[in-house]
Amino acid sequence: MIGVGKMKQYSNVLDKPLSKGKQEVSLTAFSFLFSELVQYNQTQVDNIAELERRLEDAGYAVGARVLELLCNREKGNRRETRLLGILSFVHSTVWKVLFGKIADSLEKGTEHEDEYMISEKELLVNRFISIPKDMGTFNCGAFVAGIVKGVLDNAGFPAVVTAHFVPIEGQQRPRTTILIKFADEVNAYITLFHSLFLKLWDKTLTFDTCSAFFHPFCNRCLKERHG
Repeated sequence: MIGVGKMKQYSNVLDKPLSKGKQEVSLTAFSFLFSELVQYNQTQVDNIAELERRLEDAGYAVGARVLELLCNREKGNRRETRLLGILSFVHSTVWKVLFGKIADSLEKGTEHEDEYMISEKELLVNRFISIPKDMGTFNCGAFVAGIVKGVLDNAGFPAVVTAHFVPIEGQQRPRTTILIKFADEVNAYITLFHSLFLKLWDKTLTFDTCSAFFHPFCNRCLKERHG
């Protein structure tokens, strides 16, 4: 006789732990569902730009929910507050949860300081897509760009995120690059923080009143920590 162990009872569904559950879904089922999503939105628009915008909006909702789930499950409800930290989070953790692997590459733009690129040689949403000639450079990667934007915006790092095809020499299919351009307020924050750090290093910065932002630089707190 096989005994059955007692299961803990929860009075409220919100009290139940976030179980990881099954980590994979059928690729066939996803391909069919995504194809229906693209075809439906195609009937609602008049041009390629509008179609990509609708796919981005659909992806944005997914990104917001993925961030909420992962912050609760993986980070104990803590969110990343560093620029490189959130980029690494998207490139590795988010990508692995959604696509079963980390992204092929994460690079900083060479022409603009506020641009970063996540690249995939064969992005899942473009793998089985055959684009008609009359649709030009239509890129289903707009859906993934929306996911990335949803994660970044809701994590406090607003950005413009777009998907682009990049030809690769010797390969028939181009790779997909997700281009991230952070908003001015993010760049201003980074510049200010860097400036404050340099001033602190030169010992010319004085803050006698602590705040959440300036806590690492507050003289009173520094004296308490270092005597």
